[in-house]
Amino acid sequence: ANFGYSTIRPFFSRRIGLGVPIQFGARLSGKLDKNWRIGLMDMQTERIAETGLPGQNYAVLALQRKVFARSNIGLLAVNREALDFTPDAAHPEHTAYNRNLGLEYNLASPNNLWTGKALFLKSFSPGVSGKDVTHAANLQYASRKFTLAWQHEYVGENYNAEVGYVPRTGFIRLSPKALFNFFPNSKAILSHGPELSLIPIFNTDFHLTDNSVQLNYNVAFRDQSVFKLITQSDFVELQFPFDPTNNGNDTLATGSRHHANYAGFQFTSKPQSLLTYGFSAGFGGYFAKGKRANASANLGYRFQPYVSVVLNATYNRLNLPEPWNTSNFWLIGPRIDVTMTNKLYLTAFLQYNNQQDNINLNTRLQWRYAPVSDLFIVYTDNYLPAPFGVKNRALVVKVTYWWNV
Repeated sequence: ANFGYSTIRPFFSRRIGLGVPIQFGARLSGKLDKNWRIGLMDMQTERIAETGLPGQNYAVLALQRKVFARSNIGLLAVNREALDFTPDAAHPEHTAYNRNLGLEYNLASPNNLWTGKALFLKSFSPGVSGKDVTHAANLQYASRKFTLAWQHEYVGENYNAEVGYVPRTGFIRLSPKALFNFFPNSKAILSHGPELSLIPIFNTDFHLTDNSVQLNYNVAFRDQSVFKLITQSDFVELQFPFDPTNNGNDTLATGSRHHANYAGFQFTSKPQSLLTYGFSAGFGGYFAKGKRANASANLGYRFQPYVSVVLNATYNRLNLPEPWNTSNFWLIGPRIDVTMTNKLYLTAFLQYNNQQDNINLNTRLQWRYAPVSDLFIVYTDNYLPAPFGVKNRALVVKVTYWWNV
């Protein structure tokens, strides 16, 4: 699950069966001994006659070996194979196969001051040769007083992770970060200090296409509440047409360049209280010399030991020139977690999204019928806000079982 980075995943299980019925599948994972771990998965999807998409078989192998005190080396192989595939000129997007092979080294020093990762991936696709690799690495030193970190990512122009994802291809991304903590003699404040991070992104010709500079000031209180001041400066050169409101309006042109500055704050209350809350707000520039204001808040209460309720709300206001004008976007929804017994749990959340004109209901029932073994029943609905017409609904059942061998 942790192979790769948040922006580079050669395998992401939710890509399997996304909009395509799954016929059957199985997964097995666990320890072979104190040094070796293995994961195996195989899934089969149906053919979709309307789009000409053949049935697909997905096979994944993950192998990990512990080295030194706390480090490990991992191997990942991902194979997507079309069944009874026949090339179709009407659907050139359908191919016979896509494969990814990767190696990864995860570093963790015995005292946990040094952590890092080095990654190499190669994809295999029909008719593609060259510029189909990805490599990335990060190294971090984190002590009580300061943190220094470096990360780079390179994704070739022809790299293809059909069962995973990358934000785009043909780029180099750098991400250095520095953080310093002061520890004052204070009854209220535990630590405070600045945090600086940069994220420049280049194409493979080293032409700058994106850049983000963020300077924050963090304050950690002794009761575990946290306050943060945020300042940010962004630059984007669009790589494709983009609608800044995502409402189907006109798009900004490929190659257009946009600058924006932003300032805001965040506060999160102490997590150990029965009543918890958090809020944030900010204001700054946006695409096309527009302006963006945003605010969010959450309020939670724990009825110990059985029930936890949280209400979340997020608001964004965009002021742009014509034809986009002014847009107001809301995300509002409660979440409830119920512990019925020490083996039976229920989670449900409801979310209203006015931009998508959608109400989403998601419920999950979890029964731990044996040690580290669970039955999950998930039901989800998407509705139109009025008159509550159903867009789609789904019922998913998942069973896991743990063998101790």
